[in-house]
Amino acid sequence: MCLAVPSKVVSVDGLNAEIEVSGARTGISLMLMPEPVEVGEYVIVHAGFAIQKIDEEAALESHRLIAEMVAQLEAEGALGDEDDYMRPPTGRA
Repeated sequence: MCLAVPSKVVSVDGLNAEIEVSGARTGISLMLMPEPVEVGEYVIVHAGFAIQKIDEEAALESHRLIAEMVAQLEAEGALGDEDDYMRPPTGRA
């Protein structure tokens, strides 16, 4: 299963950008974006590619809902150590 994650753009260099999600940063491609992307904007990222812009309010709400879902799964004991990929990043890059 793949999940497209709203991510904040922290730098842009041509068709590449660096994004940040919960303190974790990574590089992505902007090749699939139909419009220019600027630092500070939020984009939906899927499989290493930005695929569309999203407004900040919607991005932050998505992050809140994902964190709520993970907390509920943890409370139910539905996540084991092998499910670490489901937990929000801790700030490590």
